[in-house]
Amino acid sequence: MTRERIALIGFGEVGRTLAADLENAGIAALTAWDRLFPSEASDPSRAAARCAHVAVASDMRTALHGSTFIISAVTAAECLAAAREAAGAIGRDAVYLDLNSVSPETKRGAARVIEQAGARYVEAAVMSPIAPKRIATSILLGGPHAAEFASRARALGFAGIRVFDAAVGSASAAKMCRSIIVKGLEALVAESLLTARRYGVDGEVLASLGDLFPGDRWETRAAYMISRSLEHGARRAAEMREAAATVADAGLEPWMSNAAAQRQEWAAAHAPGVSRGELNPLLDELLRAIPFTQRNIA
Repeated sequence: MTRERIALIGFGEVGRTLAADLENAGIAALTAWDRLFPSEASDPSRAAARCAHVAVASDMRTALHGSTFIISAVTAAECLAAAREAAGAIGRDAVYLDLNSVSPETKRGAARVIEQAGARYVEAAVMSPIAPKRIATSILLGGPHAAEFASRARALGFAGIRVFDAAVGSASAAKMCRSIIVKGLEALVAESLLTARRYGVDGEVLASLGDLFPGDRWETRAAYMISRSLEHGARRAAEMREAAATVADAGLEPWMSNAAAQRQEWAAAHAPGVSRGELNPLLDELLRAIPFTQRNIA
């Protein structure tokens, strides 16, 4: 398996984690491309500069040249565009593993583009945070090439993969429905606790959550959830737009998904200048950043 030539499209949190773990698996030929690489000040560029084992490509075509296995880990909004660009450079019979968190219809669109280029598309739905299990995290596979690809992926360290469906779409439907809860809960926690903090009742709210969900440390959990929204709010909002599309395609009105997308966008807008840390200082700092037009709190 060390003969694999792997290309990573997207060098964000997931791409960087996989790059490090694939190196540990003995992959010597590892290339990365990110649309932010042309900016030396971007996070992907700075991260790539610290990875001596990763060849930084100047464009998509260079990254994919000779690659037998391509991993797409971009934002939800870029999933289809990345597939279209990759289709112009991908080698025949190369595997295109689409890790992006998008609706079933978006995944099917990406699959058509890649398959028409003569490559093999494999749908992937990441069903848990990339940390702490990293490359071994839970991933559902879909599509006609999923079963054939599974053993190949496990040899590279993808220990948490499971073939879910021979058709493209079901794995992503499961992912999107999970995201409605996970990203929606982040949005609810932020809105609830910021409001509670303004009223001076946040301690009571947190205590009541401890009764509802025994064993959870809600101060720690809430700080983590809000921090994740601040750090990845733009990406999460795009994912929730895809979740909303998934709900709409099922014949339901995506009220909750759209609302969660708005709150995640709000978090992204307030991320600059807001530090991460313990819950109470984090809430206070966020509240200071909000331009209140009404102050009816007694």
